[in-house]
Amino acid sequence: MTKNQVETFLKSELKKKNALLFVLIDSEVSNLDESAKLAKDVEKIGASAILVGGSSATDQIEMAQVVKGIKKGIKIPIILFPGNVTGVVPDADAILFSSLMNSENPYFITQAQALGAPSVLKFGLEPLPTAYLVIGEGTSAWFVGAARGIPFEKPKIAAAYALAAQFLGMRFVYLEAGSGAKSNVTPEMVKTVRHAFNGFLIVGGGIKDVKTAESLVKAGADALVIGTFLEKGGSIKKLQEIAKVIQRSK
Repeated sequence: MTKNQVETFLKSELKKKNALLFVLIDSEVSNLDESAKLAKDVEKIGASAILVGGSSATDQIEMAQVVKGIKKGIKIPIILFPGNVTGVVPDADAILFSSLMNSENPYFITQAQALGAPSVLKFGLEPLPTAYLVIGEGTSAWFVGAARGIPFEKPKIAAAYALAAQFLGMRFVYLEAGSGAKSNVTPEMVKTVRHAFNGFLIVGGGIKDVKTAESLVKAGADALVIGTFLEKGGSIKKLQEIAKVIQRSK
């Protein structure tokens, strides 16, 4: 694996498509066969990467098996999306090496990262330096990460964090409404953050339909993360419609 291979791949995909689709597989929710099949299916409809994680990931062995199982059947990169140190496992291509910048607990800002970094190096994972911002409250990510949720209607606060992230050298910002979130990050917030931040902008949480996806991409999102929608019985067909709309070639 050459240096920054995944980051380079994502950027080259972004030159071809309007925005990218990342599909999140929660290793705690899906079993091995389901995960492998889902990964193949979403690759077919044009997903650019598979994220493997979950904010309560405790079973490292299970997660490692899921990554291994998915890897065999697909060519697109597998990016770890760890909720904690236990989310760092071998065989993936990269990791969202993220700091939960609006956490009130320093553990999630730098300590977990210090504990996880040697494993990232040992497993040869490409670290994607990411500012993880939790928007709103009441979700697992908010609770587990002790986040001081940025209110949905305060886009300038999110933009200030994103700008700080850029000045700290982070090349990715992830605006997270939370898995299974009742509402998604607003297009207005995405637009405000996009205006301030010139890196790779990821938006996730509560994206369930074409209209929402389209409005977030129009506002400036580079990639949308969809996960819970599929766990809750959302169809691949609907996901395909979302993929089509957000990826319309430039």
